[in-house]
Amino acid sequence: MRSIIPSCISLLGLLLPAAQATTWYFVTFNPPSGEYFKSLSGDMVAPTLPSAATYYLWPGLQPTDNSGVYQNVLDGRSGTWWFGSGWCCSNPSLAWGGGFNVANGATVTFSNVQQSDGSWTSTVTDPSSGGSATNNFALQGKNFNDGVFAIELDGPSWDFGPLAFSNIVITSTGTDASWCTTKPNNYNSATVYSISGVSSSVKNNVVTCNIKSLILEKPAS
Repeated sequence: MRSIIPSCISLLGLLLPAAQATTWYFVTFNPPSGEYFKSLSGDMVAPTLPSAATYYLWPGLQPTDNSGVYQNVLDGRSGTWWFGSGWCCSNPSLAWGGGFNVANGATVTFSNVQQSDGSWTSTVTDPSSGGSATNNFALQGKNFNDGVFAIELDGPSWDFGPLAFSNIVITSTGTDASWCTTKPNNYNSATVYSISGVSSSVKNNVVTCNIKSLILEKPAS
């Protein structure tokens, strides 16, 4: 349903049909080798959906083996935003989680937390409507080292304005917090973005990264 991000071009070529033209805008946070993400949470504002088309807007995590992406997706294909969580797309093959429709301009929340058995639990909510969904995903053995904030477009252009994230909290194992306080990686320098309110702390071999605001503003060209 949602494509793997093109961090590995050769893998992307295997997964996507040649006729499909996916346009990507995303930034990533990457801890040093041997350190892995343990949680990702925050808020996202649903922009005004121009029309029914393949708009996928999401935060997510990608593992070291580039086998898929674990994500909370605003999906615009029906003409109304739908928000839900899941693992795309195989290895393992998992059912997509539950979700709900979201109005233009609504602020939705997302929380993804690794459990003690190695699985991950996602909770997404829309406080304005009362919509919510919680699902557990059997992702044991996956070590996540890409924290992704993405716009994925299969056909339409970026014609809905900025995509705003806020109150982001990301945790990882380890003691090196530089991945939080340095600029995120901007894929192909394709995105004009702004980031503010970044701080980090380290305690008991866990790095906590707080980001007050991350906005994907517009295409760079």
